[in-house]
Amino acid sequence: MNQLQELYDRIIQRVNINLRELDFDAEAYSTGLIQPEQMHKFYAFYGISTDHPLSLVFKNSGLAGSYFLGKCSVVDSLLYKTDIRGDELKRKGTTFQCNDFTIPLMQDELIDIKSSALVKTLVHCFSHDPETPEVFFIRDTLAMDYANIHGAPCDGTFLGPFATVDLTTIQDCVVGTYSYVQAGEISHMRIAPGTIWVNSPGNFNFYYRHDPALLKKYAGVVAGDLPHGMLFDFIEQHEAAFQRVFDAAKLDEIQSIPKTASLDRYAVVLPKTVISDNVLVSQRAYIQNSTLGKGSNAQENCYIINSTLEGFNVTAHGAKIIEANLEKDVFVGFNSFLQGKEGSRLHIGKGCVVMPHTIIDISEPLEIPPGHLVWGMIRNKEDLKEHSISLVELSEQKTGFNTGRLYFEGDGELFVKAFKDRIYHILEVNGAFYDGEKNTGHAQRNQNLSLNTIQPFQFGEMEGLYPNITIEL
Repeated sequence: MNQLQELYDRIIQRVNINLRELDFDAEAYSTGLIQPEQMHKFYAFYGISTDHPLSLVFKNSGLAGSYFLGKCSVVDSLLYKTDIRGDELKRKGTTFQCNDFTIPLMQDELIDIKSSALVKTLVHCFSHDPETPEVFFIRDTLAMDYANIHGAPCDGTFLGPFATVDLTTIQDCVVGTYSYVQAGEISHMRIAPGTIWVNSPGNFNFYYRHDPALLKKYAGVVAGDLPHGMLFDFIEQHEAAFQRVFDAAKLDEIQSIPKTASLDRYAVVLPKTVISDNVLVSQRAYIQNSTLGKGSNAQENCYIINSTLEGFNVTAHGAKIIEANLEKDVFVGFNSFLQGKEGSRLHIGKGCVVMPHTIIDISEPLEIPPGHLVWGMIRNKEDLKEHSISLVELSEQKTGFNTGRLYFEGDGELFVKAFKDRIYHILEVNGAFYDGEKNTGHAQRNQNLSLNTIQPFQFGEMEGLYPNITIEL
């Protein structure tokens, strides 16, 4: 057994120790996720710019096909085609505000990954935990395919495929397949597959769970087997398009890209695509025969196919939009799957909010009116009635309501405000409002990003692991 396999076994053991009280066996889900004999075939790469602190440390780790931007450290861990995007980490000399506390930062924040295995996982943003404002840590954690760890320190955690933890500190928890959690801080909890939970104690609580019988068509996993479902099939169908992007040393430049827009070197942007001013397309995004209007963004692992986004649209990490027209200011949340069909297109009105992990899969035309919140699983007009509410009506809710599988408690106005504030922040940091002089963001700054590759050992007991590397700037 080579050292990479020994490291993987040790990581899984550490995850299991943390989850022993939940009687959960991560090893049953780890088989085949990372294949030691394949890890040496993929190079890792990291970005350099004058806008991001750089101090990467890799020790006794495998980084196959992974991407790093910003201040990161990976020790005793295995990453496979994972994106560590630290371009919004907090900086030395600034302050972090939490309630009535103003916390001065004495050093640049670090994404610190130890004894963890992250498979095709997106790690982004900064720690929202006031107890660790300078360290965004991921420890003793196993994350399966297309999970998102967004501003969420994790300790002793299992994330199922397409699971998202967002702005939440997670300790000794199991987060099931296609679940989304934004709850501040949780520990020793087992989140059922298909749960969408947004909780702000004392303000509001949004709780929905997909029907397990319907969800398994789209995403599922059972112990001892690999993940399966329509979402995996969809990604696999488009996988070949990424092969040239990662194999070629240099790609032909795409024409008609505004100077204020940024297309990542490791994104797939196919012909008949229109890119407007201030657009950001992140790595591993896939754009085909679509229009991205001014200020729109397509974040990591997004797919936008045969669709039109009119402008200032947010397509969050992992979201997929097929055969759809989105008017201005539409937000599509993490890992949502919006699938219209040719001749049966989806139309989403201005200012709508599509909750994270929403599935819209239609076989007849469907129009969502402007200014609505939508969630859950929607297949027709009847489903839409049960899974949507106008933002105005929601703002008028002061105690709570339930409809179908959704339970909402608290102040609807605070919920709407929280979402609108966050959408504005996302657009702002991505450079959507750049006017030629002010309000620069990722769409403008990433144009000055240079990429470098690093290789693992190709033979011997260390095959697939990377040499101990420290890169400082």
